[in-house]
Amino acid sequence: MAERRPVKASELMGLAAAAGQEARVAAARRRLAGIRLTDEERRICTDELAEQFAVGRLDEDELHRRVDLLNDAVTHAHLQPVFAGLPAPSLYQPAPRKPGRWRWAAFAGAVWLALPFFLTGLVFLVFGREIAAAIFGVPAVVWTFVAYRWASGKSKRSRRE
Repeated sequence: MAERRPVKASELMGLAAAAGQEARVAAARRRLAGIRLTDEERRICTDELAEQFAVGRLDEDELHRRVDLLNDAVTHAHLQPVFAGLPAPSLYQPAPRKPGRWRWAAFAGAVWLALPFFLTGLVFLVFGREIAAAIFGVPAVVWTFVAYRWASGKSKRSRRE
């Protein structure tokens, strides 16, 4: 008899997130089923099929058959046989969320928390206590800078691109 290993909470969270994503994609497909395809949507679907061909999920004959089906498709419902057995096209993926206003509210709170330390550092600097000014002021400035970077949603990866 095989011994069952305990299920971790992180695995359950991952499965729940994946199920939620699949449900959102299915709901988007149902919502758009009767709507006619645009030329841009056809181009996106053609690119998706080319991507599936490039990674090896489709051979050349299957790619041509599916592209022919795509060109004959009129509505989103007609895309079901085109992408049967393949990942859902990006048409149905939810748009990535941008950092919301709540991040800027958190940034304002971070600045509000850093302000007394910064002002204390300035007072020490005025009275000639440079070391004490640095101890109070520099962390407050760094804290504000880090909070700004977080609120603006900038990461190292997005700066490189």
